[in-house]
Amino acid sequence: MKPVDPHQEILHDYYADLHIHIGRATDGQAVKITGSRNLTFANIAKEASERKGIELIGIIDCHSPSVQNDILSCLYSGEMNEIDGGGIEYRGTTILLGCEIEFFEPDKGAAHLLAYFPNLTVIQQFSVWLSQHMTNINLSTQRIYVPVRLLQEEIVQRGGLLIPAHVFTPHKGIYGHVTNRMEDVLDVNLISGIELGLSADSIMADTLSELEDLTFLSNSDAHSLGKIGREYNIMRLANPSFTEFRKALYREDGRRVIANYGLNPRLGKYHRTYCSQCNVVINEHEDTTSDLKCPLCGSTKIVQGVLDRINNISDRTEPFIPEHRPPYHYQVPLEFIPGLGKAKLNSLLQAFGTEMNILHQVEEEAIASIVGPVMAQQIVKARNGSLQLSSGGGGVYGKVISP
Repeated sequence: MKPVDPHQEILHDYYADLHIHIGRATDGQAVKITGSRNLTFANIAKEASERKGIELIGIIDCHSPSVQNDILSCLYSGEMNEIDGGGIEYRGTTILLGCEIEFFEPDKGAAHLLAYFPNLTVIQQFSVWLSQHMTNINLSTQRIYVPVRLLQEEIVQRGGLLIPAHVFTPHKGIYGHVTNRMEDVLDVNLISGIELGLSADSIMADTLSELEDLTFLSNSDAHSLGKIGREYNIMRLANPSFTEFRKALYREDGRRVIANYGLNPRLGKYHRTYCSQCNVVINEHEDTTSDLKCPLCGSTKIVQGVLDRINNISDRTEPFIPEHRPPYHYQVPLEFIPGLGKAKLNSLLQAFGTEMNILHQVEEEAIASIVGPVMAQQIVKARNGSLQLSSGGGGVYGKVISP
């Protein structure tokens, strides 16, 4: 990508996906139970660098001692190295070390937080503290049994960054599962940004005034190698590192998020309200903002969708887009495109290098020379967000409708 030069410093634009899980450690220890077995620390680095073309990634299960052993093995072998500014470098991709933690608020519910740390030593020390307050330090996204504000203080005092995860989803999002106002639960002064989640975009989020000053992230929450880069950001940095990531979150010295790329919220699996009794996504034209009953059968066994939840809790009738807010681009990942199987995708990667290059740089004619004009047109539509979609809900993703 072309460099820019504000404030006499040379900055570049980097692709970043900051929420990727570990499925297993190489010693066989399960980390994320629902994650693929081949989601190891080394495999994630290789996938992000060589296949996806993502230069900054956050692996959020690095609190696990088994994962830390894998990190040490990568460092000792010389395959990877710790860098100035924080992070671990592998062939041009920097890995930020993080963890996802579940907290429980009495009489409200549970939600997930992401924490990132400057280096391996700091997260190892944090793991020692965590192990005293959770049942199984080896597993991903475990509940911690301390007040959430104490957890915030522990993270920040160690030089860490704290970001509430997938904030609107009914499955452990702070707005979707715990509270109408984040400030009622968390110390907002100790929050570095928020993660939107797959079923929301920045326009939806900007109907909540308390989020106005925060930086928004769009991340994949990948549970398999193929899902890395399902959602991502472009960040303007001097280099991909922890220090530069911090500056981007606080928009310091020209560093910032300049674009969010994500699924159209309609593709998210919690976008619309879902009736468990009918097993259907409730009609998009039905008003589900005030009455939590299925309009089809009257059942109260429904999962309220992100759109409907935001409509319930927003304190603005229209979104207010602050000047610092970057554009949010609807983009369908290549694997969502009907008819683009593994063989065709591998042919494109062999010809053009990485998925980011295919989605952002390669001309339609060049794509057509590999997979034909119809598929090339579908990829361009995926690039500009113009594919026809059906909405998701109740844990089921929306779909791209075949032409």
